[in-house]
Amino acid sequence: MADTSPSPLILVTNDDGFDAEGAAVLFGRLQELGEAHLVAPDREKSASSLALTLSAPLRVRQAGPRVFAVEGTPADCVYLAMEKLLPRRPDLVVSGINHGPNLGQQDVSYSGTVAGAVQGTYFGIPSLAVSALHDGSGRYAFDLAAETALRVAARLLSGAPVRGITLNLNVPPPPLKGLKLTRLGWKEYFPEIIEARDPRRRAYYWIGMGKPRAKEDPDTDLAAVRLGFASLTPLHSDATHHPSLRLPELKTLEEEIGLPEPRP
Repeated sequence: MADTSPSPLILVTNDDGFDAEGAAVLFGRLQELGEAHLVAPDREKSASSLALTLSAPLRVRQAGPRVFAVEGTPADCVYLAMEKLLPRRPDLVVSGINHGPNLGQQDVSYSGTVAGAVQGTYFGIPSLAVSALHDGSGRYAFDLAAETALRVAARLLSGAPVRGITLNLNVPPPPLKGLKLTRLGWKEYFPEIIEARDPRRRAYYWIGMGKPRAKEDPDTDLAAVRLGFASLTPLHSDATHHPSLRLPELKTLEEEIGLPEPRP
């Protein structure tokens, strides 16, 4: 009997914009695994994290077959795709390929690329964020990053991933030595604040990235990519620090503060 089950439905998003080169390469390769749809911001939305647009309408433009440009954030895009734009719930969400790394705890917290995948995890769907590092001269090996992402995505579609986990994949430039399962490293940023004045002489400020200082413990994502390995980091959506629930200092707060007295 012929297999009549539908092919996997894959949602692709990003934070560099629907027309970014990394997204186009990823979107093309994921067609090999199923029916891919690209729903992404209509312009760059880097460092937007999980922001949702709540105070303005969201306009959507179909930019090609199964390609939609949204006036919003990556999280907006995933919401709209799930509820309005896709024919059914996707089997997989893949966000990227980001133009640059998302390594360490700070990058992951701010990243719109990672947030797009985390939003998929919130919907209970296996989700993967993909980022590519450049080679030092500004060139990105998007084909290599897409091939690595394709292999991880295929395993996600065929297996049973742990619920509540988002996978964060960072791929360095070639030659690629392999893939390592890693934990998040730590990058200390020193933001550059540029102050200037507009034509009406009003002050404005521009936040620059500055040059971060990385703490590269051997089992971190930062160390893996520096050594030429792709890093794959499982991110947990439960941000609770569970050991702190047993700290005597916090237990004392719980006991001493209690409930407020009722008003007369």
